[in-house]
Amino acid sequence: MLVALGAAGVLGTSWVYTASDFFAKYGAGGEIFGLGIAGLLAVSIAFAYAELAARFPRAGGELVFAYAAFGRRLAFVAGWLLIGAYVSSLAFYVTASGMLLAILIPALNSLPLYSVAGTEICLPVLAFGIVLALAVLGFTAFGMQLAGGLQLLLFAAMLLIGLTLALVGFITGSSDHFWPAFRPDQDPVYSTLRFVLPAMTFLTGFSLVSALAEDADLSPRRIAQAVLATVLTAAAFYCTVLSATAWIIPWQTTAGLKDGVIDAFRHAGYPDLAWGAYGVAVLGLLTSFLALFSAASRVILALARADLFPPLLARLTPAGRPINALLFTLMLTLGLGLLGKGALLWFLDTGGVYIGLAWLIAVLSMYRIRRLYPEQHSPYVVRPDWLPALGGGVALLIIVATLLPGTALSLVWPQEYLILFGWLLLGAFLYQLALGGADAEGLAAVLGSRWPLRPSGVSLTDGHSRRR
Repeated sequence: MLVALGAAGVLGTSWVYTASDFFAKYGAGGEIFGLGIAGLLAVSIAFAYAELAARFPRAGGELVFAYAAFGRRLAFVAGWLLIGAYVSSLAFYVTASGMLLAILIPALNSLPLYSVAGTEICLPVLAFGIVLALAVLGFTAFGMQLAGGLQLLLFAAMLLIGLTLALVGFITGSSDHFWPAFRPDQDPVYSTLRFVLPAMTFLTGFSLVSALAEDADLSPRRIAQAVLATVLTAAAFYCTVLSATAWIIPWQTTAGLKDGVIDAFRHAGYPDLAWGAYGVAVLGLLTSFLALFSAASRVILALARADLFPPLLARLTPAGRPINALLFTLMLTLGLGLLGKGALLWFLDTGGVYIGLAWLIAVLSMYRIRRLYPEQHSPYVVRPDWLPALGGGVALLIIVATLLPGTALSLVWPQEYLILFGWLLLGAFLYQLALGGADAEGLAAVLGSRWPLRPSGVSLTDGHSRRR
């Protein structure tokens, strides 16, 4: 079930019908090879997550790891990065859900309210997204057992449809439709590397496993195995279905269509499979919405436990549900969701920065925790132990290259830089509002009772004292 939550959570909806835009912008090779590189990075970093999730099966994922390794400041940074990445995707789903329904009911594309980045946001589409967000809140409020059971069914359906698309695409298509994989005016290296950043947002599913570990009824070693299975499954699914899409008709033709994979199979003469691709988009939206909503609320819960967010957000119902954290997640999701589809590329790029930095923090945390707690046995140990460092280093280089303005890899100016700066300012403001927290007590709240509160030779106080 945990693998279904992670892998189904990463297999979202935008990649299905934005394949046209991405083929046009980066070439089929840029998108598919970029996803492949991002997948390799994710796998190498997932080994660190596997070891850490086995050590710390607690809600919060990277936040928990960073707190144990570096203290409250970097723990807050890790948690805030995760919330930014998760909510970036959730916000898009608010309007994407109504847009998918509008393919069946075109009348929903009426009563325009405003536009963002040249894309109109219509009242019926927005209203449907809000209703869906409320429904997701209801599912997750009943706990991971109900949400996980639904995820398992939806995930199985996605795999079956994806396998069918891949078989038909490769059997009836041609490699000539894929090669050359770039237009003459596209630089293969730059196009591929530039897509790695949004691709990292696509591959956040394995971090959901560690973020939701506390709710899982699995042994620590099985949690580690679930982390690795999640990222391998998701990366393979993406690359296989998109490659089949580039195989079935010339990818340049798909680049000129509207709805990516859906229109590619329709254009190839397979209307039933086009509806199958539409079904994958719908299922991907539902599974991602459920998984990311659950994970975001658990990160908020972990921050509140450590006095890094208002304690009110740590409140649990008698059944153990983090209701206030769920409601806060809903507020953030709906607030950013008003930006609609026009902000999709902004969210994917900035979300890639958030996730890449969170990956790096997790990798650094793994090596530091090994030194701080040498006496603690880990149910799972990475071999070879240099592999996560390689993945984290490459991810950092890509992030630095995209943050530098004026290059072929740069973020979109000025919108994406403003989003990053605004999120940084909001995080700094919330951190200053935190109640403080002596780190020994905060660490106990985050990690539970099974870990020592005073790692030898290291202070985690960051100069803060508790305020009562």
